[in-house]
Amino acid sequence: MLEPSARSQGELFAQLALTLHAAPGPDETMDAVIESALHLAGCTQAGIVLAGPHSQATVGAVTDPLVERLYNWQISVGSGPMLDALSGPRTVYVADAAAATDWIRWRNEAVGLGFGSVLHVPMLTASRVEGVLSLYHREPHAFSDADAVPVAHILARHATVAVAGSRREQNLAQAIDARKLVGQAMGILMERYDLDGDRAFEVLKRYSQTSNTKLHAVAQQLIDTRRLPKLGPSQADGPATQPPDELRVPDSTDGGGGGETTDLTAQPVTPIEPV
Repeated sequence: MLEPSARSQGELFAQLALTLHAAPGPDETMDAVIESALHLAGCTQAGIVLAGPHSQATVGAVTDPLVERLYNWQISVGSGPMLDALSGPRTVYVADAAAATDWIRWRNEAVGLGFGSVLHVPMLTASRVEGVLSLYHREPHAFSDADAVPVAHILARHATVAVAGSRREQNLAQAIDARKLVGQAMGILMERYDLDGDRAFEVLKRYSQTSNTKLHAVAQQLIDTRRLPKLGPSQADGPATQPPDELRVPDSTDGGGGGETTDLTAQPVTPIEPV
């Protein structure tokens, strides 16, 4: 957290860049940005909303529970300046919340929570909107100074680069973890049914597609229970559950030498017990 002092804005932004570089994850990155905003932008509260799939907004970080309440109110109602900034994307400045005419219901909610002015700045990369940085003040016209909006945009740019990078790293780590799970599950199938790697992966993929379950979730269930997911009657009977012959493996009850086969994508699912 940056300590208030007489240091220049340039020094504060330099310190912010170092702080963001050292942040271990997205949550810490967003916390650093909004805490810095209190000193750099002269706001009394700040927050970040992230853009999820299909532009769905989720609260990323706030300095005050009241900010989260106003965020969640807009998300639930589907209206408000934050959502306009996110979907525009465009900078939205409400100089006097009590005099706002574009969002009457939001105005009543914001004033009731004690907000006087609000500035929302979209966090933009070259290809998408990462979210919105929001600056709040208890007094109206708090961001009408000539420097306020440019400073907010610089903060938003810092936040965009840091948050986007941190989220990419987090997604990469999650992808690596998922890949490890799939590898473990493939190993179980390979040992239990004497499959090679390609065939074991095809079995997992077919179960994932047929049961409409993420591949890593199928793998996790197999690791935890030694069973593949159960398929409903409609799933078991449909043509998608009929695998090509190369996905059929010798049934464990025939000693590996008969004509009986176990269809690993049809019902009933053969339990895979520990060996």
